[in-house]
Amino acid sequence: MRQHVRIQHDLPIPMSDGVNLSADLYLPPDGTTFPTALCRTIYDNQQDRYVDWAVEFASNGYAVVLQDCRGRYDSEGVWEPYVCEARDGYDTQQWIGQQPWCDGNIGMFGISYVGFTQVLPAPYRSPYVKGLVPCANQEDNFGHFYVDGVFQLQNAVNLGWIGRRSNRNTSWPYVDRRSLYERLPLSSALDGVTDMPTYQLFLQHPTFDDYWKSYSLKERYEEIDVPAMFLTGWYDNLVHEQFKCFTGWSQRAKSDNARRKTKIVCGPWPHKPMGSTREFHDVDFGPDAEWDIPKLHMRWYDQQLKGIDNGIDDEPALHLFVMGENVWRFESEWPLARTEWTSYYLHSDGNANSRLGDGLLLTTPPASETPDSYVYDPANPVPTLGGQSMFLENCGPLDRSELEQRDDILVYSTPPLERDTEVTGPIKLMLYASTDCVDTDFSGTLIDVHPDGKAINLCEGIARARYRESLESPTLIEPGQTYQYTIDLWETSNLFKAGHQIRVEISSSNFPRFARNLNTGGDIASETEMRVANQTIFHDAARPSHLILPVIPRGE
Repeated sequence: MRQHVRIQHDLPIPMSDGVNLSADLYLPPDGTTFPTALCRTIYDNQQDRYVDWAVEFASNGYAVVLQDCRGRYDSEGVWEPYVCEARDGYDTQQWIGQQPWCDGNIGMFGISYVGFTQVLPAPYRSPYVKGLVPCANQEDNFGHFYVDGVFQLQNAVNLGWIGRRSNRNTSWPYVDRRSLYERLPLSSALDGVTDMPTYQLFLQHPTFDDYWKSYSLKERYEEIDVPAMFLTGWYDNLVHEQFKCFTGWSQRAKSDNARRKTKIVCGPWPHKPMGSTREFHDVDFGPDAEWDIPKLHMRWYDQQLKGIDNGIDDEPALHLFVMGENVWRFESEWPLARTEWTSYYLHSDGNANSRLGDGLLLTTPPASETPDSYVYDPANPVPTLGGQSMFLENCGPLDRSELEQRDDILVYSTPPLERDTEVTGPIKLMLYASTDCVDTDFSGTLIDVHPDGKAINLCEGIARARYRESLESPTLIEPGQTYQYTIDLWETSNLFKAGHQIRVEISSSNFPRFARNLNTGGDIASETEMRVANQTIFHDAARPSHLILPVIPRGE
């Protein structure tokens, strides 16, 4: 039960360079020293969501610090998005740990950018920090804004609304964002809307270069010595990054304590609102899909900060929601040790265009078959519909059956399944393809087809041809030459029930989640010329395009 708490506003916290960051302090109604939960936010430390969490935590015996990040709201300094958070986070942790109301034990909380503010200071190893709960965060920003080299346009444009010192920008929801997404060159997308320089900076770094590496966790897990419980959802735009973090943290962290206690929880949730989606667009995931996320935080921190043995440290490392079956299950490793990696091969007589075509998905390899072809026109891209978009209006489980009537989408489906088939783990699409352009994109989407014809998307991916060999040193392709592409469709857990079909879609766009490839091989920030691409997908004995699914055996 929530109680009245003691609140102190606008507490100045000094950084090592002399800048003061503003924070609000919430203390339980009684007592003098407490374990402390820290939230460092760019979204105003008086935002209702985090104030509600702070009151709930304080009512349960925690001191809570809600801090405005550098250059945001009441804090001094200039906000340098992401880059400034590592040192500022560490300085804040060190200051809190020495305050009379802190008992020397600190944890953190927050979602998205506010999740990233938790992990960035971790390599500094503040002795006061005993646990983290990063929600929907990334390993690095290249993986956040570029997926296998393809610019996540929707993410980058929407970050622009945070371009001012504070984001009380009530007009942003009324901006015609579709027109911003369609602007060319991409560098002009935010012209006249915001002066957000980070958007331009991201466009100027289309490869995994020193800018992205400078604040990436990829090579720093060995410096981390605190356990973390990662929270994400199968429809979270950062689910792939979260599994990277969990893997790196649990396998490479400095101590056995940090590695052994690190966990990940993944529900049938989007980026936001995490934990509160039972009826999510076209699917009802059942009552077990709804979780009290602050309560989960407190269970973790009761163990890590208060030393209460509530059993959470003894639970397996992964707690996963199996969609379709709509149940939670504990697992001990990722990928699951009992996985049967199964290849589902593309088949057709050359007419797999749309769901009305002849595309088949079978476990038998192809022999001699006619390839499939389609035309990708950047002026008429396949629209984003469902999936791991960051924005609720077009993310999640949505019926794609009407969209699948487009001829620029190849559709391959299994016959109706004779038995339940569980797929849990990372998904990959191995594609043999050619184009008549020097650069283009290929995309894939994994679909659960219900007996009534609903085609519910599970996960998706995209690859840019120039990055087929390296994200650091891209090279253009030879028109007409066949290349093998590995398209990472990210992770999922789903029970394809008997009578359902497993389906994969193949196309070349997913707009506006991803920027369109204009097929010219030009600089993505400045190019404006569009070229139509004629795409060919091969599936024969020498070029067996196939989907690799992590099938989990189940008892009869």
